[in-house]
Amino acid sequence: MWKNIQPSFQFTNNSIKQHKAFEEFDTINALIDWEQIISILNVLIANKKNRLGASPYAPTMMFKVLLLQSLHNLSDVKMENMLARDLLFRQFVGLHQNDSIPDHSSIWRFREKLEKANLVTVLFDNINQQLAEQSIIVQKGSVSIIDATVIKALNNRPNKDKVGKNTQDEDASYNLKTGSDGKMKTTYGFKGHIACDEDGFVTQAVVTTGKLHDSQVFEELLTGNEVEVYADSAYASEKTAKQLESKGIENKILKRAYRNKPLTKEDKAFNRVCSGIRSRVESIFGLGKMHLGMGQARYKGLKRNALSFSMRCMVLNLKRATTIKKELEQSQAN
Repeated sequence: MWKNIQPSFQFTNNSIKQHKAFEEFDTINALIDWEQIISILNVLIANKKNRLGASPYAPTMMFKVLLLQSLHNLSDVKMENMLARDLLFRQFVGLHQNDSIPDHSSIWRFREKLEKANLVTVLFDNINQQLAEQSIIVQKGSVSIIDATVIKALNNRPNKDKVGKNTQDEDASYNLKTGSDGKMKTTYGFKGHIACDEDGFVTQAVVTTGKLHDSQVFEELLTGNEVEVYADSAYASEKTAKQLESKGIENKILKRAYRNKPLTKEDKAFNRVCSGIRSRVESIFGLGKMHLGMGQARYKGLKRNALSFSMRCMVLNLKRATTIKKELEQSQAN
């Protein structure tokens, strides 16, 4: 039997009054058909080899724990502490006041199982599909805005351990990028690549080592539903132009100037128009870095950080969906 698989939270202490603060996560909870999530996570318990130890916590509850952890940018230890003392957190994951809580090692083990089963992308796509079925995400006839951001590695300095071995993350590498001040900046870490739509929903998410050029994962970020693609000039090439043409997708990648071939007036006008739409992706990275810690890796290894990045993108989509849903409800009421 699973521990703590109650579908909803109920206060057992009558001295605790209901308050609007306890409704903070209700909209997010209502957006998701959890039966679909359960069917996906059942892969983790399909056989004894995938079980998370004796009498494990329900996978759905643990997935909710990871959502909250990503939403508040918490370590496993801090997440355990919040589950122990915060009634709002307990309500969302389905823990009653007197229930035992998953400790930090249980959270870590569940994340490892999720990673090994390669289920995060499946969960990400499923939630996006659920949002599309509620007319929150528009799929057909949409646009894709593609960009990448640098993620600093957990161990990013070239220090050595007691035996003289480099402690830097072996999966990370150096990335050279021009900063907003025009100066070249070097970062040891990874790259988070995303495609988003005009409404600010992340539709695809990929993490690579830092040195990989943005254009190398361009085709992987296409959804197949878009009619136009926007990206900065780093993606401009004959190869990407042919990829888009072969798929019947309109090319809105910013024009690039080459040696002895400066941008024309038409090119500059094109870039100004496209930049206004392309900037939507920058706000996603800004929110992710400011509130969710998206610019700093919390773990070592490419796969662990890819899972973490996808969870953060999932949370950004759910937060955005709550705003869109409120707007839809208000427009229908009027």
